[in-house]
Amino acid sequence: MNKYFLSGLACTIILLSSCVSSKKYKSSLGEIEELKTALQKCKEAVADCQSSKDEVVLEYKTKINEMTSAGRDKDNKVRTLEEQIEYLKKNNDNLLNRLSDMSVVSKAGAESIRKSLEAMNEKDKYIKDLTTSVAKKDSINLSLVMNLKRSLNDVNSDDVNIEVKKGVVYISLSDKMLFKSGSAVINDKATSVLEKISKIVNDHKDLDILVEGHTDDVPMNTDCIADNWDLSTKRATSVVRLLQKKFNIDPARMTAGGRAEFSPKTSNVTADGKKINRRTEIIILPKLDQFFKLNTDAK
Repeated sequence: MNKYFLSGLACTIILLSSCVSSKKYKSSLGEIEELKTALQKCKEAVADCQSSKDEVVLEYKTKINEMTSAGRDKDNKVRTLEEQIEYLKKNNDNLLNRLSDMSVVSKAGAESIRKSLEAMNEKDKYIKDLTTSVAKKDSINLSLVMNLKRSLNDVNSDDVNIEVKKGVVYISLSDKMLFKSGSAVINDKATSVLEKISKIVNDHKDLDILVEGHTDDVPMNTDCIADNWDLSTKRATSVVRLLQKKFNIDPARMTAGGRAEFSPKTSNVTADGKKINRRTEIIILPKLDQFFKLNTDAK
């Protein structure tokens, strides 16, 4: 019996011993896993530290480069300022030398300078007066054009054209409205148009009137008309005579002239071109004596 008891006890002891070893093994495995996890976290922390280090190094390198560049810019600015200071010093010396020279200008030289300055002032005054006169003339021209167009708005635009050229007002009248072909006798229809123009012109008695006759390039030769010069001049004279006798425009304000075919508005190659060139122009301009007075005052 003792024999069986001992055998059972021995088996029990062996089983208990086996159970203890298994628990320790499992415990050791758990510790190993914890150590592995801790090691991984350490590695990640080291990697984060390295990354932060690289970023800080890059940032400082960038700042160093910027500071170096800024330093070079400041050096350049300093050199530029030094060059400017040197230039101003030389300029100052030149001015001092010139002032020194001017201090010994003779009395005659000083008088000459004074007269030159006075002449410059006179020129400046003349330019201002001329500018005022030009502005006034432009204003008068604008008023003339507006009044003429308003008065002649019922006339065909092919027969009357109003424009400002070379600073004066041009009223261009077609020959078919004014005259019969090859004639210098004014049509009845044109008389009403010339009457409207006369009313506007008589409101500006300080302006002169130049009437020019124009033809195309077709030669003209009849018993009454010698050539295009003759035709254009007679047509201009007919207009001036009518303006004087019928509409009481002062003849001293008017000039009549013929240009024949030598001042065309367009080419005479086509029939339309010839039609445009056959015209009589009434040109409203400043009085010639006032114009010459301006030129004399300017000298």
